Amino acid sequence: MAMQRAGHVHAVRMEGIRMAFGKVVALDDVTFRVGRNEIVGLLGDNGAGKSTLIKIMTGVLRPTEGRLFIRDEAVSFEDWSVRRAHALGIETVYQEKSLGEKQPLWRNLFVGRQITNRWGFIDVAAERRIANQVLKEQIGFRGAGIDADSPVALLSGGERQGVAIGRAMHFEKDLIVLDEPTAALAIKEVRKVLDFVLGIKARGRACVYIEHNLAHVHEVADRLVILDRGRVVAELGRGEMSVAELTRFLIELQDRREHSDG
Repeated sequence: MAMQRAGHVHAVRMEGIRMAFGKVVALDDVTFRVGRNEIVGLLGDNGAGKSTLIKIMTGVLRPTEGRLFIRDEAVSFEDWSVRRAHALGIETVYQEKSLGEKQPLWRNLFVGRQITNRWGFIDVAAERRIANQVLKEQIGFRGAGIDADSPVALLSGGERQGVAIGRAMHFEKDLIVLDEPTAALAIKEVRKVLDFVLGIKARGRACVYIEHNLAHVHEVADRLVILDRGRVVAELGRGEMSVAELTRFLIELQDRREHSDG
């Protein structure tokens, strides 16, 4: 469970991040920060460095150079790992495949983090009760015929993302990383996911939102960070660019890259 620290400015701050795989430099002097109650959209073309940056932030990779701060306190990369990132309140919500299709929601919510009684057995009643509370209060499933005993197979794609987000919030994660959460979803399901993302901020948490659909991320993000060839090339506050202007900017980046490569 994350250790809460009052008064911090950033949920995470990364400074001077460099990541080289042999002679290939994936990230070069990247500084990236997420406020404690902020949604940051991370944009960039394929190969821009988004995945590498997120893997460093979530403990999958250790960078070649750079510094990391969690809730404004320095954290060493020497022992940085997924387990350590989880312990410090960072969690990635993966696509719906992370949920067990045939298992009820209460089992999915507590997988790997079961509530046990004094004899060491799983307290099913407690898990069901808390799961119903999370579904209603944190995710907002009200009167939709969905409860803790519903199997995941009955849920739509958007609802599955909501369960995964709700699980991260229940376990007190300060920073939730969403990687293409609306991919392959119908318009109605996209709306559900965007509402779940806004719910992260409403509950005082932070979010990094990686998305190719500019309209989606433009709607919910407080700030946009654009990567290109391993460098931050722009940071934009809410409303600084319209979706059309943002689209033109990214196309121009791609054109310049193609011309320089040519």
